Amino acid sequence: MDYDTDDILFETIREQNKQYLNIFEADLKATHLKMNTISNHLATVDFYINTYLLYYEPLEMAAGCGNEIHGFLGDFFIRKAMWSTPVTIKSTAASIKKFYKSMLEHGHVDKESYLILCDDIKENMSDWQAECEGYNNSDDLDW
Repeated sequence: MDYDTDDILFETIREQNKQYLNIFEADLKATHLKMNTISNHLATVDFYINTYLLYYEPLEMAAGCGNEIHGFLGDFFIRKAMWSTPVTIKSTAASIKKFYKSMLEHGHVDKESYLILCDDIKENMSDWQAECEGYNNSDDLDW
């Protein structure tokens, strides 16, 4: 692919992602959450689908529902998000899980992928949190 084609693809995916975020926002508002909570969920998911999923190659939102979460929470988030802590790993996972449940309910991801995402989060959460703790407390940070 050339740069023009890449730019068009990235922009197309970002436009699709806006629509998905709007659906998610409407679902969150329907549960009567506080606007601050809704904003936090949206910002978290936006970082995942518009930063991480587009960082290495242009991946659409549905590709993030499944095993992609491991690379994000187990590595990328820890190294790239200055606010990463064991607590934010857990809250980030909760937001992403909530987002993909919304996408499942609206038919934008399949149930098998959603279950893989949930299992991956459940099975790896303590490892990701330990990795984050170690990274944040390391004197040998590789900047």
